[in-house]
Amino acid sequence: MSKKATVKQGKKPHKNKPTSKKYTKYKIEGNVVKREKFCPRCGPGVFLMNSQKRLYCGKCHYSEFESKAQ
Repeated sequence: MSKKATVKQGKKPHKNKPTSKKYTKYKIEGNVVKREKFCPRCGPGVFLMNSQKRLYCGKCHYSEFESKAQ
Protein backbone atom coordinates (compact mmCIF):
# COMPACT_ATOMS: atom_id res chain seq x y z
CA MET A 1 0.00 0.00 0.00
CA SER A 2 1.27 3.41 -0.93
CA LYS A 3 0.29 6.55 0.89
CA LYS A 4 -0.64 9.69 -0.98
CA ALA A 5 1.73 12.55 -0.40
CA THR A 6 0.00 15.59 1.09
CA VAL A 7 1.26 18.97 0.01
CA LYS A 8 1.12 21.69 2.64
CA GLN A 9 0.10 25.09 1.43
CA GLY A 10 1.10 28.32 3.10
CA LYS A 11 -1.16 31.07 4.34
CA LYS A 12 -3.06 33.10 1.77
CA PRO A 13 -2.06 36.75 1.46
CA HIS A 14 -4.44 39.24 3.12
CA LYS A 15 -6.72 41.16 0.75
CA ASN A 16 -8.42 44.37 1.79
CA LYS A 17 -12.18 44.33 1.33
CA PRO A 18 -13.77 47.20 -0.62
CA THR A 19 -15.59 49.77 1.49
CA SER A 20 -19.34 49.47 1.76
CA LYS A 21 -21.48 51.37 -0.75
CA LYS A 22 -23.78 52.63 2.03
CA TYR A 23 -21.32 55.38 2.91
CA THR A 24 -21.83 56.97 -0.52
CA LYS A 25 -25.44 57.75 0.49
CA TYR A 26 -24.31 60.29 3.12
CA LYS A 27 -22.91 63.72 2.27
CA ILE A 28 -21.42 66.06 4.88
CA GLU A 29 -21.85 69.77 4.19
CA GLY A 30 -20.55 71.86 7.08
CA ASN A 31 -22.28 70.70 10.26
CA VAL A 32 -25.23 69.15 8.37
CA VAL A 33 -25.29 65.51 7.27
CA LYS A 34 -27.42 65.05 4.16
CA ARG A 35 -28.64 61.59 3.23
CA GLU A 36 -30.79 59.90 0.65
CA LYS A 37 -34.33 58.93 1.60
CA PHE A 38 -34.97 56.06 4.03
CA CYS A 39 -37.82 53.58 3.59
CA PRO A 40 -40.87 54.67 5.64
CA ARG A 41 -41.83 51.04 6.39
CA CYS A 42 -38.41 49.61 7.27
CA GLY A 43 -37.14 52.70 9.07
CA PRO A 44 -33.69 54.28 9.26
CA GLY A 45 -30.86 52.25 7.79
CA VAL A 46 -32.73 50.97 4.73
CA PHE A 47 -32.34 53.30 1.76
CA LEU A 48 -34.71 53.68 -1.18
CA MET A 49 -33.23 52.97 -4.60
CA ASN A 50 -33.73 55.67 -7.22
CA SER A 51 -34.63 53.95 -10.51
CA GLN A 52 -36.87 54.66 -13.51
CA LYS A 53 -38.60 57.74 -12.02
CA ARG A 54 -39.47 55.93 -8.79
CA LEU A 55 -38.06 55.21 -5.34
CA TYR A 56 -37.99 51.51 -4.43
CA CYS A 57 -37.16 49.51 -1.30
CA GLY A 58 -35.61 46.12 -2.09
CA LYS A 59 -36.36 44.78 1.38
CA CYS A 60 -40.13 45.32 1.69
CA HIS A 61 -40.88 46.22 -1.98
CA TYR A 62 -42.24 49.68 -1.11
CA SER A 63 -42.47 52.05 -4.12
CA GLU A 64 -42.94 55.81 -4.50
CA PHE A 65 -43.54 57.18 -7.97
CA GLU A 66 -42.47 60.69 -9.00
CA SER A 67 -45.42 62.88 -9.97
CA LYS A 68 -45.51 64.26 -13.49
CA ALA A 69 -44.93 68.03 -13.27
CA GLN A 70 -46.58 69.85 -16.18
